[in-house]
Amino acid sequence: MHHVVRAADIQGVIAYSGHSSGFKRHSAIDRAVGATHTGLGLCALEAKGHVDTHVQSFEEFFYVTQGEPTLILDGRSYPLVPGSCGVVPVGTPHAWLGSGRGDAHWLDMLTPIPRGPTEPEDTFFLGPPRAYETGPLDIRDPRSLHVFRMTDDDISLDKLKVGARIDAPTVSSSMATALLAYSGIAVKMLVDHRLSAALGTMFMVEYQPGGVAHFHDHPLEEAYYILQGEVEAVADGQTYVLKEGDVLWTGVGSIHAFFNRTDTTVRWVETQSPQPPARHSYRFNRDWDYLKEKLARP
Repeated sequence: MHHVVRAADIQGVIAYSGHSSGFKRHSAIDRAVGATHTGLGLCALEAKGHVDTHVQSFEEFFYVTQGEPTLILDGRSYPLVPGSCGVVPVGTPHAWLGSGRGDAHWLDMLTPIPRGPTEPEDTFFLGPPRAYETGPLDIRDPRSLHVFRMTDDDISLDKLKVGARIDAPTVSSSMATALLAYSGIAVKMLVDHRLSAALGTMFMVEYQPGGVAHFHDHPLEEAYYILQGEVEAVADGQTYVLKEGDVLWTGVGSIHAFFNRTDTTVRWVETQSPQPPARHSYRFNRDWDYLKEKLARP
């Protein structure tokens, strides 16, 4: 099972009515398309808009694509910029504030999927957001437990070949800042257990020209939001060309593959929910086809 949402069809609607101002969200992936773990949405907050302080019984992942919203999380204020990302842990008070410098847009992923109107409540509002002292987002500060910022240097092999300065404005180099590269693909983890996420993950993917991920499936759900370029995606035997702003979701057991047939890179934000198991999170068709052929030999 899979689902595709085209950028032209994304239209936000007022969300959290009575507890927000200038906030809209388009629910791209939810129960209506067959998802059981992935609640993916595209959020927009007007300048000087807000979402009241609230707590919820699900994790909220986010990745800012435009503007400079402020996240107030557990009593601390985090001014965000494009590339900022993080997780709101279950039961943690938080609110959103719009910037006076223009609208803000971000991608969110809610897991498990929020409950419907006929089910027990899972979101509880605590009142208008309070004013907190603000300053630039500082991901080097050890107190920034749930927030990160992605830059182009973080996904560039050439930039990571050299040592970081002692005063570099990034997280100290370690496996937590590592870049995974294979088959023309670069993967940079954004949100996982390092930021205390327990129910899902979020990461950046970049394909070089000719990059390919052969046919495979997972024991989990994945969602992909295209940031730049275009990629050929095949899901359950159907082929799509995904471009900037498009969304693809693949359910458990959905066989899918990606091919960059262009002469430029393609980049997207990807989520997984629930978190991958320690083993066997990928099942590649080619490996099992090889075994079938091997067993059939005289």
